[in-house]
Amino acid sequence: MRRVLRLGVLILLVLLLLAAAVLFWQWRTRLPQREGELALAGLTAPVVVRYDEAGVPHIRAEHEADLYRALGYVHAQDRLFQMEIVRRLARGELAEVLGPKLVDTDKLFRTLRIRHHADAAAARLDPQAPSVQALQAYIDGVNAFQDSHPAPIEFALLGIPKRPFTPADTLSVAGYLAYSFAAAFRTEPALTRIRDQLGPDYLRIFDLAWYPEGVAQAQPAAASAPAPVAATRLDAQEHALLARLSALSDQAMQLAAVPMYEGSNAWVVAGWRSASGKPLLAGDPHIAFGVPAVWYEAHLSMPGFELYGLHQALNPFALVGHNTRFGWSLTMFQNDDVDFIAEKTDAARPGKVWHRGQWVALESATETIRVKGAEPVSLTLQRSPHGPIVNTALGPAGGERPIAMWWAMLETENPVLEAFYRLDRADTLDKARAAAALIHAPGLNVVWANAAGDIGWWAAARLPERPAGVNPSFILDGASGQADKPAFRPFSENPQEENPTRGYIVSANHQPAGARPIPGYYNLWDRARRLDEQMVAQPGGWNMAAMEALQLDTRTGYGPRVLAPLLPALRQATAGQAAQAALVEQLATWAGDHPVEAVAPTVFHQFLHDLGHAAMADEIGEDAWQGMRRVRALDHALPRLAADAGSPWWDRRDTPARETREDIVALAWQRSIAHLTRTLGDDPARWVWARAHAVEHEHPLGKQKPLDKVFNVGPFPVAGGREVPNNLSGPLAPVPVPVTYGPSTRRVIDFAEPAAARGANPVGQSGVWGDRHYADQAAAYARGESRQQHLAEAEVARATVGTLTLQPAR
Repeated sequence: MRRVLRLGVLILLVLLLLAAAVLFWQWRTRLPQREGELALAGLTAPVVVRYDEAGVPHIRAEHEADLYRALGYVHAQDRLFQMEIVRRLARGELAEVLGPKLVDTDKLFRTLRIRHHADAAAARLDPQAPSVQALQAYIDGVNAFQDSHPAPIEFALLGIPKRPFTPADTLSVAGYLAYSFAAAFRTEPALTRIRDQLGPDYLRIFDLAWYPEGVAQAQPAAASAPAPVAATRLDAQEHALLARLSALSDQAMQLAAVPMYEGSNAWVVAGWRSASGKPLLAGDPHIAFGVPAVWYEAHLSMPGFELYGLHQALNPFALVGHNTRFGWSLTMFQNDDVDFIAEKTDAARPGKVWHRGQWVALESATETIRVKGAEPVSLTLQRSPHGPIVNTALGPAGGERPIAMWWAMLETENPVLEAFYRLDRADTLDKARAAAALIHAPGLNVVWANAAGDIGWWAAARLPERPAGVNPSFILDGASGQADKPAFRPFSENPQEENPTRGYIVSANHQPAGARPIPGYYNLWDRARRLDEQMVAQPGGWNMAAMEALQLDTRTGYGPRVLAPLLPALRQATAGQAAQAALVEQLATWAGDHPVEAVAPTVFHQFLHDLGHAAMADEIGEDAWQGMRRVRALDHALPRLAADAGSPWWDRRDTPARETREDIVALAWQRSIAHLTRTLGDDPARWVWARAHAVEHEHPLGKQKPLDKVFNVGPFPVAGGREVPNNLSGPLAPVPVPVTYGPSTRRVIDFAEPAAARGANPVGQSGVWGDRHYADQAAAYARGESRQQHLAEAEVARATVGTLTLQPAR
């Protein structure tokens, strides 16, 4: 019996070892190959790919088609799952692999008509255009890798079938990126609800004015009056439906774990202000964190062309990049390129809306959404003359009145891929300006410099003309002509600067100067002002170290600006309580910086959340508050609320008394201290920012415990905070503050020595779990460190750790 037992144990061990061996082999076969030789169909000559210590491919080809085919191949071997998940999100196909919980997300993206628009645009592509040929070669490279290798582990876990990628997928992803910029999805329903249910007095705290002189260089003393509020009123049910649509938009991003765009910094210094005598460029686009990182770095070279660029999934063209002659970065323009329009209907004329004096039939089409583990779902899509009817995403619960969406991305030619093909080659002001003019949506600020000494900035977007007196911050009336767009402004009238006499340009998502208002949901001006102040404070001698230090700066005047009018109330609320009074005095002397060892930012951010909640949640409701805290307009509103002792927001609707600002400040403070004590302990000295502010990079599968322990990266305590230059942050939330977005890279280039450019990746180059470059940069990024982006041949050769040669298939 004992012998049989031993034999059984031995057999079990052998089986376990065999299973482990199979799993190991399965894992090894899915790792990227960075050495050796492979055949790649379609190549006309060999392509050499040298990988550096960070896993960045340095690709050398003799022909452009070969260059982009090789890029597609190596990009896919590091990021195929990312490519798959983002195309499914954009095209409304997630439920097919993730199940019923993603049906509503798919309905939303089908309703936005991104896939329809992308398919039509792909059919119009000119196959003879160099940019289209480059795109097709890249897609061929992606498919060549997919066809010849085992699927990533995520495909196996989720049961994702392989299918070819197409140029329409690339254009669909471009549409998703444009959608991720559109703050209107969250903002306009919220502001319209406040206007209709609470009244205009409650809108005073929301800064809807235009500042003709701009906001970056001085406190705006006066602003033009906001346009008259649109007259359209929605009923309570319609407001609830729009709130659900806004929540669905947020949920789509969170469930799919596909990064959204949040803001950015970019600035450029002219040569006469730099230590080297040549321009310096810095850029750090602020994007939601995830695994893998949003950017894929690649160094491309062939006769007559070279670029070190950062690419996104399924895009062969770098969105930011540099070489020895020029470079550029991007920030979000934040112009409002989406309008929501309430259409007029008549029960006697079903399926029609009133438009320009007549009843017009809605266009209608039916699509089928495949659902993993469930029956397919049928979705009826409708479109009015203004655009897609978005509340159809909610099905029968979407209400009777159609709400249309006018979106610049759907209404312009928007040759954005051609724009970036040209921008990748734009070594002069004229070329860069012409490339920027081709970007119609989403709105982007292109900040550019070259080694010849030029610097420039162009606000790139097609800006619509709107009828006089229309305020697009609210839902518009489709029957009145408010939503008409008679024309687009010429690009020459967009905000832009070339070689300004001040010798620098700062772009930080703030409202630009200009006599003609450009509606938008601009970020707080405090971050732009901090950058501008540092430019002014150091008129010369700028070098790369100073530029990197400014990227890591954790200070603005926002916190002190909010606190200043509230300090008397805070001192009154803590009178006789020595420990709490000491915390108030820390806030009183706080400079607004966010180092990891400080207590003041922890206390401030908890208090800011509790102040907003105590003042507003009783009026708008808990659900609406959860949406409001994700709206950029709230950042502008809270300082104005703090400074307005007479604001109606201070009086709570759930009590018979009439509360004052002092009452709400005291209530918010009490809640903050109680929360911090529960969360971080009794000793305020231990309420340091490092314990309250950490980043964890989430993989789509890491949403499900315990897979978070396998696929996610982090958490890492980090300095920085909301709307400071080192903009590591998230929506307004209680401590511990979840850091959900931040600098997606930090790049600095001195055009006296562009081969010494530096950059950072928040996670790593590879999206393949278990690969050595899956998370090898995460800890260094959290510490604020950067690495050289190798460009010169000698540097590339010295940094090479593996060489992969791609040969033409025979």
